[in-house]
Amino acid sequence: MKILITGFDAFGGEKINPASLILDRLPDEIDGNKVEKLIIPTAFFKVADIIERKIVDLRPDIVISIGQAGGRSDITVERVAINIADASIADNDGKKPIDEKIRRDGENAYFSTLPIKAIVENLRAEEIPASVSNSAGTFVCNFVMYNDLYFAKKYKAFTAGFIHVPYLPGQVIDKKGVASMSLEDMVKAVEIIIKISADYKNKEDLKRAEGRIC
Repeated sequence: MKILITGFDAFGGEKINPASLILDRLPDEIDGNKVEKLIIPTAFFKVADIIERKIVDLRPDIVISIGQAGGRSDITVERVAINIADASIADNDGKKPIDEKIRRDGENAYFSTLPIKAIVENLRAEEIPASVSNSAGTFVCNFVMYNDLYFAKKYKAFTAGFIHVPYLPGQVIDKKGVASMSLEDMVKAVEIIIKISADYKNKEDLKRAEGRIC
């Protein structure tokens, strides 16, 4: 199988983004699956075209996008992307859409087609903190997840989803009480995510309670 992994460049005043550093460390092949890596800009109005061109060229079986969620303490596997861009900060091009639809011809929301619960279970089995997240936010991460799933429906050829990772330890030196995770654990987590996503390509996800009361 061909698996496309995308990761953002640095944004929001940070000098690095663990997402792009993870891509630098990933091998080109995992369990016989070709891994294609694409670093993408944190920019609303150019990133979707970049991803679509890569999808058309590569014709992947699976698309997994990775982004930083500063303040989260674990690997969070996103369940849903919503059709709204509502930015509290500007992106790297200085753009700050407010209450804008991502795709006027798209659904109100798209659900991940990755095996989100199998991924979480397998990460925890390897002692990597992980959980299902029910909100990818309304910034460029949600924008990319939404477009990944929009393209998955358009081209009818691949499964897709989004993974959020915490800060790196070096990013929280001046952020008292904020969680972080080592780059080594993040890379290991993404390798597991790739393996499980490939293993479950034509299988039903696990049925495990990962919901939240609020």
